[in-house]
Amino acid sequence: MNAQRIIVRTPEGGINEFTFNADSIIIGKDDECDIVIKGWSIGRQHAEIRFTEEGAHIHSRNALVGIGVNGVRIKAYGPLLSKDEIQLAGYSMFVLGGKPREGKANDAPKHDLAREIAPRPRAPILPTPVIAANTASDEGGEAATPSASGPSAQMKTLSSKEDEAAQEQKQDHYMEWRRKVHGELLNMMDVRRTDITKMSEDELETATRLMIDVVLESLPGIPKRIDRGILAEQVLHEAIGLGPLEPLLSDESVTEVMVNAYDQIFVERAGKITRSPVFFSSDKAVLSAIERIVSPLGRKIDESSPLVDARLKDGSRVNAVIPPLALKGPCITIRKFAKHRLYGEDLIKFDTLDEGMLEFLSFSVRQAQNIVISGGTGSGKTTLLNILSNFIPNTDRIVTVEDAAELRLHQPNLVSLEAKPPNSEGKGAIPIRELVKNCLRMRPDRIVVGECRGGEALDMLQAMNTGHDGSLTTGHANSARDMLSRLEVMVLMAGMDLPVTAIREQIASAVNLIVQQTRFKCGSRKITSITEVTGVEGGRIQLQDIFVYVRDGYEPNGRIKGHFAATGAVPEFLEDLLKAGVKTPSLNIFEAAGQHD
Repeated sequence: MNAQRIIVRTPEGGINEFTFNADSIIIGKDDECDIVIKGWSIGRQHAEIRFTEEGAHIHSRNALVGIGVNGVRIKAYGPLLSKDEIQLAGYSMFVLGGKPREGKANDAPKHDLAREIAPRPRAPILPTPVIAANTASDEGGEAATPSASGPSAQMKTLSSKEDEAAQEQKQDHYMEWRRKVHGELLNMMDVRRTDITKMSEDELETATRLMIDVVLESLPGIPKRIDRGILAEQVLHEAIGLGPLEPLLSDESVTEVMVNAYDQIFVERAGKITRSPVFFSSDKAVLSAIERIVSPLGRKIDESSPLVDARLKDGSRVNAVIPPLALKGPCITIRKFAKHRLYGEDLIKFDTLDEGMLEFLSFSVRQAQNIVISGGTGSGKTTLLNILSNFIPNTDRIVTVEDAAELRLHQPNLVSLEAKPPNSEGKGAIPIRELVKNCLRMRPDRIVVGECRGGEALDMLQAMNTGHDGSLTTGHANSARDMLSRLEVMVLMAGMDLPVTAIREQIASAVNLIVQQTRFKCGSRKITSITEVTGVEGGRIQLQDIFVYVRDGYEPNGRIKGHFAATGAVPEFLEDLLKAGVKTPSLNIFEAAGQHD
């Protein structure tokens, strides 16, 4: 006969799973009991569970305190179903199986819950099969080797359409049972009136895991081809996590996750977008995942406010859109950030720039040059801004302003501000522009704006021109010259009727360097130019390239091939620093190819 399994949840949330081969077991605080529970309200031999041909029966041996089953006080109850909850002094017990057992009571192992409250090991994370892809890093450089023990090591490569079809069929089987188990789980939570708002994350996860185990034991007909551990993990993720996105977010080779519909999930690896075979069980499951992301941030999403920007706990950027705007169902776009801190040397390793360019940029930040990072969507602007911001000396006071907090600076004197969206009545919004104005009253040495999109550009330029040297920001543009035009347009969006000449003079006086970052079709990301703003002449802002990326064609695998080169121009601000006696980088890094001293 199979051994009898009993799961016990302690008042602290710990989970214990015991196995018995006995006709009956005794529960109480006496050390001779089979399950020992310490407590003032627990009798020496408080209750007995008997195993008969009909199943398991619970009998109370304590008339004063008694026991409960499913919230009802009883003297005896049976046969017990797997989902029946035995309640005793804050403990919950579930008898799984309920079949008769061979053996005697005194053969049963003794368990002392006062000393044994460690939670049981978790079920394994769902190994997510993915379409084969190059695992190059987010910055488009050398391939990143995932940890052998991480989720990416469990990934199964699909080598043919037949394999892919087989995996999708397997996912269909899991989805059918995932829906059933999830529905039973919600019913169980509703019957017990589980108030998840009063639980900590650990308590919620522990309680949910326990209820999933109970549902799996009581649900008939689960085929052998379904791995119960994987199914339990899928239901757990969908109930309290982000569902099928959890393993994708844990995979360090995935840089972007895109949910087009509940059954259409795409991922980006090494700049290449492929479809993932995992999917949600329904539109409702996607919407629940969105709500779990935005609720802790005090944001909301519904028909009156059908789109939202948010972030995950690790800082990853999230955008969500729901119907009626999204015609195919709720959509989620998650841009992941690296779990480990990136340094300038990582950019060299990714072939985003070379040693000379990094030396020049780090020197420029330390010497309080105002820098604008320009580039297209997904080109790595925020990553570069993060790295450059960390070159700011620890002695400077920094105020960061962002729409959704993404920057991770490590200086001690740092204040981080985040814009606030409107409430349900459309009021109370605090846009970036208001934050930029306010941070001028916070005595900053440096101002770092995550991205300029509108009228805040005018306030940013004024800050750069009024003693806040060394400030940094990003903007969307395809070249340094285009970035200047964008700045002009954004200044006009502030509602100020300024002549173009005055705007250009403001820009030329405020901005020292424009760093252009480009994401190529092959997925690699490179700094294609570092350009100095030298002034205004004839009503036109003058620029000179200091470093450029020279394209040499393409490699056989389709990746861009080229090299970084200095133009031979020495930045004007560097010459001023040399005259002032400031130690500067070697002028050799500015020599063009073939140029000699």
